[in-house]
Amino acid sequence: MATLLYRLGRGSMRRRRLVAAIWLVVLVGLGLAAATLRGPIADNFTMPGTESQRALDLLAEQFPEASGATGTIAVKAPADGALGSPQGQAVVKELTQEAATLPGVVGAVDPLQVGAVSPDGRYALVQVQFATGADEVTDAQRDAYEQVGARAEAQGWQVAPGGEVLNAVPEVGSTEAIGVAIAAIVLVVTFGSLVAAGMTMLNALIGVGVGMAGLFTLSSVVDLTSTAPILALMLGLAVGIDYSLFITSRYRQNLLEGLPPDEAVGRAVGTAGSAVLFAGATVVIALAGLAVVNIPFLTVMGLAAAATVTVAVLVAITLQPALLGFAGHRVLPRKLRASVPAGDRADDAPTAVPAAEDRSGFGFRWASAVTRFRVPVILVGLLGLGLLALPTPDMRLALPDAGTAPVGSPARTSNDLITEGFGPGFTGRLAVVVAGDSPQATSAAIPQVTALLQRTDNVLAVAPPQLSPDGRTALLGVVPKTGPTDEATETLVNDVRGSVGQFRDVDVLLTGVTAIGIDVSEKLSDALPVYLLLVVGLSVLLLMLVFRSLLVPVKAALGFLLTVAATFGITVAVFQQGHLADLVGLDTPGPLVSFLPILLIGILFGLAMDYEVFLVSRMREDFVHGDTAQQATINGMGHGARVVTAAALIMISVFGGFVFLDDPVIKSMGFALAIGVAIDAFVVRMTIVPAVMSLLGRGAWWLPRWLDKALPNVDIEGEGLRAHLAEPAPAAPRG
Repeated sequence: MATLLYRLGRGSMRRRRLVAAIWLVVLVGLGLAAATLRGPIADNFTMPGTESQRALDLLAEQFPEASGATGTIAVKAPADGALGSPQGQAVVKELTQEAATLPGVVGAVDPLQVGAVSPDGRYALVQVQFATGADEVTDAQRDAYEQVGARAEAQGWQVAPGGEVLNAVPEVGSTEAIGVAIAAIVLVVTFGSLVAAGMTMLNALIGVGVGMAGLFTLSSVVDLTSTAPILALMLGLAVGIDYSLFITSRYRQNLLEGLPPDEAVGRAVGTAGSAVLFAGATVVIALAGLAVVNIPFLTVMGLAAAATVTVAVLVAITLQPALLGFAGHRVLPRKLRASVPAGDRADDAPTAVPAAEDRSGFGFRWASAVTRFRVPVILVGLLGLGLLALPTPDMRLALPDAGTAPVGSPARTSNDLITEGFGPGFTGRLAVVVAGDSPQATSAAIPQVTALLQRTDNVLAVAPPQLSPDGRTALLGVVPKTGPTDEATETLVNDVRGSVGQFRDVDVLLTGVTAIGIDVSEKLSDALPVYLLLVVGLSVLLLMLVFRSLLVPVKAALGFLLTVAATFGITVAVFQQGHLADLVGLDTPGPLVSFLPILLIGILFGLAMDYEVFLVSRMREDFVHGDTAQQATINGMGHGARVVTAAALIMISVFGGFVFLDDPVIKSMGFALAIGVAIDAFVVRMTIVPAVMSLLGRGAWWLPRWLDKALPNVDIEGEGLRAHLAEPAPAAPRG
């Protein structure tokens, strides 16, 4: 593989104008396609096979008038009892009529007619029914809905439209550019060259542009959830910069050894490019593996991010060599350009590494200290990560509701007003679908179902049934006493489902946004152990293949589990328990979004393997070439620490930039990924790993002979490439 990449790197540099032109055409072409073919972004977390989804499908088939998106307009009068006065009733009636005539609305229910008024006569709820689902509500319809009630507000009333219809796609604005700016600064400091930093950043941005344009082009035929493009953007930026960084760093090192630019590029892509290809493959496999849990929106998120990472890898091993060809020696700081040895041919280049063998750098000193005090380092590291992981068992999962939306947003304002006037249960009402083969069967079951629901613990009220035109399907609204993400509400959902099994002549199904969220969370929780086992098993097999060792893969997998546990613990402490929530701009702590743990495992697995490969591959390389296990560990850390530190800081910066977004889901994803990368890179890979490698000694590289013969050699360290380059050129024929 290294030899093939070596040829690809040299070929890309020598035909750099053609390669750059091809990528530019791809970028422009996909950009135009995205602009013309881009489809709508969905925000529905459906779960085929669950009861809540079956109920929605049944409504869409038999009662389509009730299957569209719903809105709830919360109304607060200037004083108690105002809703009982003629003036107050006139205001509410006018508001209801205005809502009923909004574009996309099929009807609105007057709260005075159905009793949706608070006991103090000050609060009322206007129910609004849209013709289509929330994903199909247009921006113009949503804007008109948000502006309803202007005349009432002019008279001193408070009007707050809310409900699922306000679910909108999170906007990616200028705040995350902060992370990109910090990443650019890290590149400048690392390289000491604006040319090298700018070229690396340009390469990554082109890759992200191609990946995102392709993603939006496919959105016309694939249902993208609102978080899928943002996740793809996060990962595309982070790995794109990192992969270009690794190749550029090796290219600079080769130049300092005296290699001509084309040979330096070839060897950089053959060695560092091999690690990039493997690291990218692990990320792609982990993300694509999300499909095995059979959750459609999670599968789309994983495949979208995997596609963007794939583009980042292709750009790094083709476009990056071309850009390096344009830059030449300018990727080096000015003070180092003059010290580059002269040489026109690869076999004339000196084999010594004058600057790189300076062992006074921080990486060598840190590795020496860690290996010297390896036992205390391991114990302190394990104890520290264990303490950080303590909140993990308390983790609760749910889909986000309006109660955790940013303060001041329309959804949050409406939610708070409903809670203030009616209680938290009215913000997450449940819906019970009663469907029979005949109108008589349905009518006979409704009183029994209603009585059963009223006797169930934690039920505050049951609304009168809405009947379909043919009378075979009825929809009953159920108001819990507790909020949508409260544990008691989850218990209520399970209690209701357990008690309605007594009905034989009709189907009784529980649904609604709250029930869907509970179903999604439960299915994701059930899938989490299976996916974790899959990822850990995959990591052991892949690293065994790469490093020809049994203990190194086991150590890497255990380190990954430590990273995951500590990351979960910190995220729970901040986003669920509210500790230091102000530092991340979190208004209201609450359960973690249900797909965060499984998504975090997939992403952190790939990134953890990145750093494992880049550090341990150099350790193995030096050990194979005669160094002691102790010295090989120090060499691997000494040569890799600077680049891995820069790569980790870049990823932390990019992910951390998304913490500044208002959307709590994206905020928690960015925070967890940034913290996870920091823990894995600096605590696990650069501290615990060298300490454990030093403790294991030669045993770290032990592999049974039969297994060594059975495993294919992927040559991640480029040993085959070195042998190929060391072969003497054939003698010229004598004439």
